[in-house]
Amino acid sequence: MKKLSIILAAFLLVAMTYSCSEDFLTKAPQGSTSENVFYSEKGIDALLTGAYGMVKGSALWTVSWGASIQNWTYGSVASDDAYKGSEITDQVPVNEIERWEVVTTNGYPADKWRLNLGMGVDRVNKTLRVVQKTLDDGTISQETADRFRSELRFLRGLFYFEAWLVFGDYIPILDETVEDPALVSNENPADAVLNFIVADLAYAAGILPATQAQPGRPTKYAAKAIAARALLQELKYAEAKPLLDEIISSGKFELMPNFIDNFNIATENNKESVFEIQANVNDINESLNAEMGIGLNWPHGGDIGMCCGFHQPSQNLVNAFKVDANGLPLFDTFNNTDLKNDQGISSDQPFVPATDEVDPRLDWTVGRRGIPYKDWGIMRGSNWIRKQAEGGPYMPATKPFFKKSERYTLSTTTGWQTGINANNWRYIRYAHILLWRAEIAAFENDLVTARNYVNQIRDRADNKLVMGKVLITTLPTSVYPWGPNSTDADYGVGGSVDWTQPAANYKIGQYPPFATKEEAMRAVQWEQRLEFAMEGRRFFDLRRWDELPAGLRVDMAATLNAFQQGDLRIRPFMNGANFSNKDKFMPVPQGQLDLQKGVLVQNPDYL
Repeated sequence: MKKLSIILAAFLLVAMTYSCSEDFLTKAPQGSTSENVFYSEKGIDALLTGAYGMVKGSALWTVSWGASIQNWTYGSVASDDAYKGSEITDQVPVNEIERWEVVTTNGYPADKWRLNLGMGVDRVNKTLRVVQKTLDDGTISQETADRFRSELRFLRGLFYFEAWLVFGDYIPILDETVEDPALVSNENPADAVLNFIVADLAYAAGILPATQAQPGRPTKYAAKAIAARALLQELKYAEAKPLLDEIISSGKFELMPNFIDNFNIATENNKESVFEIQANVNDINESLNAEMGIGLNWPHGGDIGMCCGFHQPSQNLVNAFKVDANGLPLFDTFNNTDLKNDQGISSDQPFVPATDEVDPRLDWTVGRRGIPYKDWGIMRGSNWIRKQAEGGPYMPATKPFFKKSERYTLSTTTGWQTGINANNWRYIRYAHILLWRAEIAAFENDLVTARNYVNQIRDRADNKLVMGKVLITTLPTSVYPWGPNSTDADYGVGGSVDWTQPAANYKIGQYPPFATKEEAMRAVQWEQRLEFAMEGRRFFDLRRWDELPAGLRVDMAATLNAFQQGDLRIRPFMNGANFSNKDKFMPVPQGQLDLQKGVLVQNPDYL
């Protein structure tokens, strides 16, 4: 079935976008087309498509790493999951985010503000006004108007949620009735932004269907899921609970048999997907309909080389996948010693991977030396890392990466961002729903329910044969071609891989009955880290768990500062960095404050 197209005609782009400069709230773009061109069902559908086009955080040739829907900077690099990667001198603004030293002039959060509020929300509000005018004129029916409004308000709720994650409450609330956005303050009462998000999503959920014929369009369950996530960010468990229960009881979703099914192009739009952001490459817009915001985050070096080696997993994250003899996490001791790595060992030197027992999701999440890397061959260590001394020993972007067998058909054939591909982004999947519900159960001391949902996730992850076992310690010059049907002669050495044995010592166990809510909550929190690792969520999870009561709380500052100190043994770049509560949110961009003097205020933590 055809994906939702995000391809726009040139006239639509002119009509629906503000200027690409930061003065989008104060200047009307030259040559803009009036809204009355679109006063028809066909015209509104074109405008709606334009709004969908902003979901990934880019607008055709306006590409931003800071606005990516995958939040690899704010959700991963700012956390203990990932390093910026690459080289210290490349993309210096990300250094500030990683070290929690963001200044108000940093261009990354400025792009998040601009593309979500100034362009995404703007397109929605303009289209809502066209819907109302077209309805008033009798050109479309009430039913048609409601259908358009449901999708538009879903999108507005999503855009606002993404901006709120990064900036908190210091964003202006703009609906379709606002005549001049430049006059709207960002000083809001408590929960005003959250309530706006939830109201939009509730409206959408009341009209959207349970299923959609066209992949990419939201269902009522997608709206409820994002509303639940927003409520969870403020620990409003009682309000989120019925939304999650409805999704679970609907019977519309289930876990896929294999964890990696959520990250393969061949298994996209599957039964686990609640809301999935569509991607396409090599179409009439080259590859601009893919997720351009992660264009820096691909392997960079050697015979796999693309661009540009950013977003590398941290040693702390890798250590978190270690397990005990029962296959359960090492909650208190996981970071005492490092899982063996090849930091400082060249690719032509012998290396034997760790034999420790590890969660099998590790090697679907992290590319490490001596372990097969999808179908690209044996991960070659430093030759496949842009600059190991500054980015660490692990490969970036494992989950959204494509297979070698898909190169140039399902990956881009143009430009320098050669890792861009047609892999959809599973924004919310059923695993999120189950673990969020488990978190609520733990909080409520419903230990049986919490254990049931966590163990469902762990049972699915119990895949012993992730990849074949590498039998050589010294790698050949090239590991191509690659695949389970390859012969010894394909490698130039004998006996490279045994496809009947697992690549590592994988073990994952089921939790026994929890004794206390504290024990249950710790297990749920840990499971969320492993299941969603490198997916741009960890920082936001730490932030909300920091507000939990004593015994359930994860001290965000203590966690991140311990990570900073511990990982100095791998990567000294973080020496002297310190996380404090002011770093929980990004500042209001200085350029926007300058444009709206006397209207917008800065987050007090940045004054």
